[in-house]
Amino acid sequence: MLRPGDNGSKVRSLQARLRQIGWFSGDVSDHYGSRTTEAVKGFQAKRGLAATGVVDETTWNRLLAMTHTPTADELANVKATPKPSGPMRWDVDTRCLTGRVMCISKSTRMLTWVIDGVPQYQFAVRFGSDELPTREGVFHVYKKQVDVISNLYHTPMPYSMFFSGGQAVHYSSNFARLGYSGASHGCVNVRDWDGIVRLYNESRIGDAVIIHW
Repeated sequence: MLRPGDNGSKVRSLQARLRQIGWFSGDVSDHYGSRTTEAVKGFQAKRGLAATGVVDETTWNRLLAMTHTPTADELANVKATPKPSGPMRWDVDTRCLTGRVMCISKSTRMLTWVIDGVPQYQFAVRFGSDELPTREGVFHVYKKQVDVISNLYHTPMPYSMFFSGGQAVHYSSNFARLGYSGASHGCVNVRDWDGIVRLYNESRIGDAVIIHW
């Protein structure tokens, strides 16, 4: 479908999608050069595909399943401007008032990023079902990974911040598409792409994750 030497808008879209999951860095362009080739090879090798550097149908379909349609800003290399942090209503838990905390309320279905008791920003989240519930309590981020495929459910988990076993805070294209008509397999799903990327970049190993009612 696409190969080294190609030019055009499809190449730019390919680069933008690879950048979403951490395989392509820097500005996107219309040229399929060495950087794109190496990014495609890395993506293919990670999925167990032949690392040819050429985008065939299998490679493209796997990439589509893990990414969203690039926005106009992504294609134009416009950097996202952080939303100003101001007064906000949040479901305060006293355990969230010290240090760096992802304060996650099952009551309001909101994640609030809190530093030293001051909420910075927040976004909607989705939890697991009754059969596969999201654990409650005090946890800590023990691993971060941009490009993740669930070993159990074979679904993409971009920008994962693991806090308890296989449970993580991560972006979910399913949540973005279907909303609350579905559920996670126990993870904390986020549908705000810019929000999860921002949180991933700001969070650190050891930050608290507090999930409460």
